[in-house]
Amino acid sequence: MKKIVLVVGHKPSSAGAFNETYNLKEFDYNDKLVAEIVDKLTMGWFFDKVEPVVVYRDTYNGLPKKINDKNPDFIISFHCNAFNKKVSGTEVLYYHTSKNGKKMAEILQKHLLKALGLKNRGVLGKTAEDRGGYLLRYTKAPCIIAEPFFIDNDSDLVCAEVNRRELVAAYTEAIEEIAGEL
Repeated sequence: MKKIVLVVGHKPSSAGAFNETYNLKEFDYNDKLVAEIVDKLTMGWFFDKVEPVVVYRDTYNGLPKKINDKNPDFIISFHCNAFNKKVSGTEVLYYHTSKNGKKMAEILQKHLLKALGLKNRGVLGKTAEDRGGYLLRYTKAPCIIAEPFFIDNDSDLVCAEVNRRELVAAYTEAIEEIAGEL
């Protein structure tokens, strides 16, 4: 059985990006999404193949150790992009030298694009100095950061909500595929 750590990006006191129109914070969105994914993973036919473990951030610098202490086979950190309320699209980040991280990012990106149909912003290799790179670099298991849509873009958020069932399925299918390939 493969152990996957699902990291809910940000924390209640520092909730990340925000959608003003729908009064929705990135942390709140992903906290509920991760719960739905865990339910699907533990109830589905794949329940005996993968063990999902949810991790919340206390401090950013302490997050890699907190994850490493769980001894996972792989890690997905859940986020939503934000920029200027106009930019749109899907991207997945991985540590630039991690072959397994890149493979995982490609698998997840494929499933997210199919579920949401947003612009393909690609899989992006990051260094430790880049935003998000610290987590990608200092976790022992391969780690990716999912940015499926821009939460500050009303159209992207509505797309994600209209296609929520497909989004949950995209994550669970990607997790199943990754677990089978690592």
